[in-house]
Amino acid sequence: MLLLMTLLACVDPNPSDGEWLLTWEDDFEGDAGAPPDGDVWVHDVGGGGWGNNQLEFNTDRVENAALDGQGHLAITALREAYEGNDFTSARLKTKGRFDQAGGRFEARIRLPEGQGLWPAFWLLGANIDEVGWPWCGELDVLEAQGEVPATVYGTAHGPGASGAGGIGGHYTLSDGSFADDFHDLAVEIDPGHVAWYVDGVLYQRLSEGDLPPNAVWVYDEPMFVLLNLAVGGHFVAPPTDATPFPATMLVDWVRVSERGW
Repeated sequence: MLLLMTLLACVDPNPSDGEWLLTWEDDFEGDAGAPPDGDVWVHDVGGGGWGNNQLEFNTDRVENAALDGQGHLAITALREAYEGNDFTSARLKTKGRFDQAGGRFEARIRLPEGQGLWPAFWLLGANIDEVGWPWCGELDVLEAQGEVPATVYGTAHGPGASGAGGIGGHYTLSDGSFADDFHDLAVEIDPGHVAWYVDGVLYQRLSEGDLPPNAVWVYDEPMFVLLNLAVGGHFVAPPTDATPFPATMLVDWVRVSERGW
């Protein structure tokens, strides 16, 4: 989850055709206050900025990540002193539990609004421990700036195109914000090709031939899922006293599919 600078233009407005076959999902059914399924999700615990000058300490407490009893996962950022940080939140991943090479990765999410909030739904290469970042590849299905609640960003990071050089674009709602209701955010990965969608609308695509010189295509290998709500960092303005806390990112479901043809 890193800073987006480069925007893509000129995308085909028509989404891809074909049948998708579900391979994995979590609908977050369970009692209110229950932790996310430990057979599926692993917590990243710690502070230290996460390489982006983030201000939160990510915990494994239910105060920061729990089911709400209505079929949602609530990732909640709190303003509180904790382990040397001024905020807490949560960062969940399926590393070691589930990953897939290619296919459709999709989530239905309602975002929080407020300056300094940085929600994200993203993918990392399952080989990250062997090759490191950015050689593992990263696809940000969704990033958002809480101070600009009508816009979401999708970005690819990899060797020769990482950090501020990540390749991506954005989608802005014609009315309202992503904090008003749930929206479907998805990425489709095919050999040598990635496409980003909001509510079924294709808003950007990236092909291997679009990479800048010396960049390497690494997105066809297995990738795992991450969900988190950061506070502060390179991508957003600093939180202020007016930033609303608790701030919650609600996830209705996450689904992964493969092509049926």
